[in-house]
Amino acid sequence: MSGTGVEVGAQAARSRAIAVLRLRSRALAVALLPAAAAVVLLAGGATGHIGGASWDVVRWVVTVLAVLVLLAAAGVALVVARARPALSPTVPVAEESAPDLYRLVRDLADRLDVPAPSAIALTPDCDSWLEDRTHPAHGPPARDHDTSATSGGASGGAGDVRAPERRASAAPVLVIGSPFLWWMRVGELRAVLAPVVAGTGPSAHPDIAAARRFVRGLDAAVAVAAAPGRGPLTRTVLAGVGWVARLLLRNCRVHAAEMERGVAAAAAERAQTVDYGVRIVAQEQVGLAYAGWDRLLTRVALPAWRMGRWPSRLDAGVVSALTELSRRDRLAEGFASRLGERPACDLLEEPGSVDEAASLLAARLFHGGPAETGPDWAPVAWQEYPDEVVDRKWRMDAARLHRVLDSLGVGHRADPTGPDPEGPTLARVLDHLTTTVEVQGAAHGVRGAHGLDGEPLRGEPEAYEASTAPEGDGAGRPGVRGGGDGPDAEQARDTGLDALLHAGPASAADPDARPDTRSDARSLVRPDEHSDDSGGSGDTDDSGDSDAADDSDEPDPRDEGPSGVLAAGLSAELAREEAAAPPRPAPAGQGPDEALWDDGALPLFPLQPPRTGRELLADHVTAMVCCAAVDTAGATPGLDWLDGPALLVDGERAADLAPRVQRLVEHGDPSPLREWLARLGVRQEKPVRLV
Repeated sequence: MSGTGVEVGAQAARSRAIAVLRLRSRALAVALLPAAAAVVLLAGGATGHIGGASWDVVRWVVTVLAVLVLLAAAGVALVVARARPALSPTVPVAEESAPDLYRLVRDLADRLDVPAPSAIALTPDCDSWLEDRTHPAHGPPARDHDTSATSGGASGGAGDVRAPERRASAAPVLVIGSPFLWWMRVGELRAVLAPVVAGTGPSAHPDIAAARRFVRGLDAAVAVAAAPGRGPLTRTVLAGVGWVARLLLRNCRVHAAEMERGVAAAAAERAQTVDYGVRIVAQEQVGLAYAGWDRLLTRVALPAWRMGRWPSRLDAGVVSALTELSRRDRLAEGFASRLGERPACDLLEEPGSVDEAASLLAARLFHGGPAETGPDWAPVAWQEYPDEVVDRKWRMDAARLHRVLDSLGVGHRADPTGPDPEGPTLARVLDHLTTTVEVQGAAHGVRGAHGLDGEPLRGEPEAYEASTAPEGDGAGRPGVRGGGDGPDAEQARDTGLDALLHAGPASAADPDARPDTRSDARSLVRPDEHSDDSGGSGDTDDSGDSDAADDSDEPDPRDEGPSGVLAAGLSAELAREEAAAPPRPAPAGQGPDEALWDDGALPLFPLQPPRTGRELLADHVTAMVCCAAVDTAGATPGLDWLDGPALLVDGERAADLAPRVQRLVEHGDPSPLREWLARLGVRQEKPVRLV
């Protein structure tokens, strides 16, 4: 271990901590200055050294000013001391439920020669950190290292009262990202946690701990002052408290940031000799786990959350998603071989219950779901996902689409000999969107022959099939993804994992890298969300910002046709459904973690921006096509671990449906989709089953 590097980082952190404490002392001195002047004047008057009528007036004015300043300082100090600092929502892990995990962390702390964390908690995110929970509002203090054998986690009850010195000496809580436990092996987890656990050493220094408490108290005081729902007098008083707290925060911001950098540098230097070689490999797993977790949340979990179901094994799903990636990508074959080693989740006594708690917390944080299960918010297992989520989602979207069509007065075209000639059919949707092309073409002087971008809309379906079919499609059934060994497919597989690896954070111990890596990962993992709404068929014009501004002022002719009205109707229907949803009942009981963030602030981290009307229309048309394929062609709903809900034809995923639906929605061209439906044997005129 490089003792020089550790000492340099720790010394830098201590000097910055002293600077923060010096600022606190200066603020106290400013508050006491009027009182000191008043004491001098009163003492001089009592001894006769300062006399006269003018001095009496000055004496009383200064005394009153001193009393007011002392009262204001006492109020600010009281709010700062009693304000509840922010606390990360986590799942506490008791030692009796994970003795091997606690043993691993303590052995790691002994090797690093630092105090062991007081407790362990899990967070539904790909990150790890130390969190100070010694504030009285955070419940009972965690026990010291010598008595931590019965530690009950990070969010216990509020009945145990300890002495202040015991509370101040408690070590911070180690927060571990739950996806790490399921994807990483035991050795990789120990290597990733080494620089995090090493941070307990500098954190135990009295000056650093005091500076952190002061900064967190100021931050909490600002939050208290900004809280709504106060009376006029209370709001005025808290406004002054908030102004003082913000002033102090601005002055100590640089010192506090440099102090944290010094702590991180000292911790990283101390952890250099502990599993250093394994940590280099483990950092690749950090990025891969982050990419898989992000993909699982946005593509798989989010549709279920919108249906009122929450997958109860999200962390186990990360393993399935990354295993599927290793099956598709040649570069990930080495990662699949790791699965023979002992996973870190074996360190838990009941990994299933911990995974369920972390999954419910993830739904609450990223979607704003209720804190407890209920009839409209129930868990769903992965084997039930196709029937409980995918099929129900398709049929609910199809039912909503036909309700909007009914409200618009769109006619039916069903089989007159069938049992329900007025039933919901796919032909009704295709006819309506095809009519959109004729209306828009007439507005531009073209009647049905060309789309908005001048491309032919009729004829030559084989050419469109060849231009949009993915590489390696099977020759048996149309639109079913096959193996594919062409050069383009090989290049795509070679570069796919590199993008995912570079999407993750560079280091779990580097807090500065977290915001940038989050945005970079999501832009790499979900490139289609940032694509142009035009479907990518038109040419871009880079002539200048003025031309772009002029074009943006012109209304889109598609919004004036039936497709635009249908998209607007779907958006309005969804808004009405959300407004009519009953309010969520308050949970029966909340621990200290949940008490710090209420339902009004959820979701804390929304996964996706609101969808546009045309995105909603494409989703609903896709759902209608899938319902027709399931009911008339023998297709089945399925789950793709990387892409979410999928339509399975003969057990294989139909991968070429999306561009055909996009072509219909954006350009009103039903020819590619109709040919695809004909090859699969889907009957467009037959009514589908809705919910």
